[in-house]
Amino acid sequence: MSIASAAESTDRRRALVRRGILLSYATITYNSLEAIVALIAGILAGSVALVGFGFDSVIEVTASLAAQWRLRADLDAHRREHAELLTMRIVGACFIGLAVYILYDAGTTLWERRAPERSVLGIVMLALSMVVMPLLARSKKSVARALASGALQAEARQTSLCAYLSVIGLAGVALNAAVGWWWADPVAALIMVPIIAQEGVEGLRARVCC
Repeated sequence: MSIASAAESTDRRRALVRRGILLSYATITYNSLEAIVALIAGILAGSVALVGFGFDSVIEVTASLAAQWRLRADLDAHRREHAELLTMRIVGACFIGLAVYILYDAGTTLWERRAPERSVLGIVMLALSMVVMPLLARSKKSVARALASGALQAEARQTSLCAYLSVIGLAGVALNAAVGWWWADPVAALIMVPIIAQEGVEGLRARVCC
């Protein structure tokens, strides 16, 4: 590779890194608001699905902060490899913890037949996330592919996961609000568990391949 080509490649990576950092800031901002709203709405309504979604948003913030660290280490090959692996494992451990929490809380709610209250705020927030998160995920995936980063691709998948969880959560919360199916809320939370756990296992098994 010529000096000019190497310089062009470095400049392109720097531009991609800047774009990735901006997307990361956008994700952190939105997920922080999402977490606050979901946790408040979930605690007030006694909704396992909303509380679980809120904690997922907290993990998304953690993942985005870890992704920022990975992005800022991009031009240093040694730091990049270390950040790549540690980022995936930190996020993986967070997801395993969340899956265990939801499994326990949703199972207890079903066993004790604790009916959650209706939450209009939760419904609005989940519906908004169904629109916002896929847009962020698509943009982040394009940056991750261009940088050939497994950690960034995993973080982008987690943003997609947030969109899927918003659909599942919305179904449970809306059914409870519309027709009084109280069990739909904890069942929706339980449906989230294998999806979340799978992401966690993949993160903990991460290996740097390049």
